[in-house]
Amino acid sequence: MDNTALNLNTQAEETRTVSIFGYELIREILLPEILGKDTPEILYWAGKRLARMYPLNNFDEIIEFFSRASWGHLTIKNEDKDELEFELISPMIVSRVKSKAEHFYQLEAGFLAQQIEFQKKGIAETFEHPAKKSNKVLFTVKWDKKDTID
Repeated sequence: MDNTALNLNTQAEETRTVSIFGYELIREILLPEILGKDTPEILYWAGKRLARMYPLNNFDEIIEFFSRASWGHLTIKNEDKDELEFELISPMIVSRVKSKAEHFYQLEAGFLAQQIEFQKKGIAETFEHPAKKSNKVLFTVKWDKKDTID
């Protein structure tokens, strides 16, 4: 069975809550301890890998995936011919900013890059722009229409 958005929806019918502390313990302390200085690059790759496991058909499905994964509320802020800007808002971001530790949103960035690559059929890359004072993260996804994928 393919891991499509439809399958993801049927697998996740039961809503469960995860404490911010438990989530952040793994994401912000354990993973960087294991991955070391390569944490951002590995998280970006892992995000792309997750996107390959859960290919989504449109922006609405991406937004729903972010919500179901407890990554936060994702919105599209701007779209040009070869660039998309997303905004991510989440209580997790607020808690990360308060901790004043170094934070990475590369898992989400890699996931967005791969999903947009699928949807736009061109090699895509995502850049994260944490906006600490506003407790949100902005992502810019760029793709090259000349560098297409099959």
